[in-house]
Amino acid sequence: MHDHGDDFGAWCGDMGSATAHRTEEEWLDVARYLRHAANKLLPQPLPLCLPGEPQQCGRAAQQHVLAWGAVLKAAAQHVIEDASPAPAHALYAGQTLYQRSLAELRERTATLKGPEGRRG
Repeated sequence: MHDHGDDFGAWCGDMGSATAHRTEEEWLDVARYLRHAANKLLPQPLPLCLPGEPQQCGRAAQQHVLAWGAVLKAAAQHVIEDASPAPAHALYAGQTLYQRSLAELRERTATLKGPEGRRG
C-alpha cells in the first residue's frame, strides 16, 4: 500500500482557509495531475486509488493532493540530486533556486487571487 500520510492525524480539518476552497471535483483533477507528473519521474507508478478508481482507498481527493504533492516534491529533489555534478550544485538548485521559484509562484498566485485571497 502506498503512503497516504495517515500518520498526520486529522487530515483536511481546516476547510476555512483561503487555499482550501476547491470543490471535490477540482481536488480530484489536481490529484490526477500530480499523480501523472510523479509517475513520469518515479520507478513505480502511484496507485489508481482516487474515489471511483479500481483501487479506491476511501481517502479524500484533498488528502491525495497533499500526499502526492509531497511525493512529486521528493521525486523532483531526487532528479536534481541525480543530475548534479557535485553536491553543491544540488544544494543550490534544491534550496536557492527552489526558494526563488516558490516565492515567484506565490507572488503570481496572490496576484491572481486578488485582495480577498480568492481565485478569480
